[in-house]
Amino acid sequence: MSESLRLTTLPSGLVVVTDHMPRVETVSIGAYVHAGTRHESAPENGASHFLEHMAFKGTARRDAAAIAREIENVGGHINAYTAREQTAYYCKVLKEDVGLAADIIGDILCHSTLTPEELERERGVILQEIGQANDTPDDIIFDHFQHACFPEQAMGRPTLGTEQTIETMKREALTGYMARHYGPSRTVVAAAGAVSHEAVLELVQAHFADLPQVAPPAPEAARYLGGEYREERDLDQVHLVLGFPSAHYTDRDHYPVLLLSTLLGGGMSSRLFQEIRERRGLVYSIYSFAHPYQDSGIFALYAGTGEEQAAELVPVAVEELRRVQLDVTQDELDRAKAQLRASLLMSLESTGSRCEQIARHIQIHGRVIPIEETKARIAAVTVEDIQRAAHRLFRARPTLAAMGPIGRVPMLDEIAGKLAA
Repeated sequence: MSESLRLTTLPSGLVVVTDHMPRVETVSIGAYVHAGTRHESAPENGASHFLEHMAFKGTARRDAAAIAREIENVGGHINAYTAREQTAYYCKVLKEDVGLAADIIGDILCHSTLTPEELERERGVILQEIGQANDTPDDIIFDHFQHACFPEQAMGRPTLGTEQTIETMKREALTGYMARHYGPSRTVVAAAGAVSHEAVLELVQAHFADLPQVAPPAPEAARYLGGEYREERDLDQVHLVLGFPSAHYTDRDHYPVLLLSTLLGGGMSSRLFQEIRERRGLVYSIYSFAHPYQDSGIFALYAGTGEEQAAELVPVAVEELRRVQLDVTQDELDRAKAQLRASLLMSLESTGSRCEQIARHIQIHGRVIPIEETKARIAAVTVEDIQRAAHRLFRARPTLAAMGPIGRVPMLDEIAGKLAA
């Protein structure tokens, strides 16, 4: 661990980790709860996201307006997000206001009231959010893809929940979920910026002491099955996601997969962009991505294309997935390494990114991985590693999600056959 990083585990099990950045005037501080969509049962799908909304709607000491007013009175920002394995509540403030930020975050985690009036109001807001997502094909297509990868299990359910689960979710379901998961042993408080570890530790002990001890059930193991989702819709574009089971965070192929994604579809110089957009003009948008989880992962490419172009797009993309298993140049790999390394280092200039990164490292690895170690792992990846990872991924059962005028999109079995040939 670098000299700027400090970590303390309190007797309650709550971890406090800080990264001192002496050349900045701000602090990002957040509470990262190791509970997200995959920790929800089917009836409570959307509970993590619902709680994220409700956190800002009032505590025993502050109403919703006071929470917003207090943080904005000092020019700060407060926000939250829900992911499949984590829910985060965080602030960015000037260094002299870190005490207020810790007070507010601790207050909303420990003392949210979840009043019936606010709950009903926010239920309507979330239903609007779900409706908006359903009306945005290049957004909702990823939910359909996720469910096709992991059908009938927590990992495949939408983070927002469904209209049915949100409409029927009771206050008791939210308080029960919070009581099972929102405890010190499941929480990391992280801070990055112009602040000392001792100061953050003192603030955490003062403002997070009321987090109750919890013993949450183990989440359901992710079981990638793969499959197909097709929806004919009256749209100008076909939206496609084609994906595969991939590496988890501690898998030996984690870094080869990240570099494979960069090489294939991570920028304007990538193979997919150059071949499909620049040479053939089949798309406006195409890219690949890798989403690792603690026990699984997915790798996929997204493309938005016209109805006529879809018939050509998919075979060309499949051919690129076949070719990368056999032919990767050192120049391509070096360029991908430079892109990944630069992206990593640039993110470290942000207090918010550093705060989130050190919290995530603790939850995944039990330690903060030094930047030099990460750079060394990236540098160690070989052409053979990329080809091995590509062969592992693209020979597995694929998943296809397609929405729009999809009549010319090949069926999944045809795609799988081409990849296996």
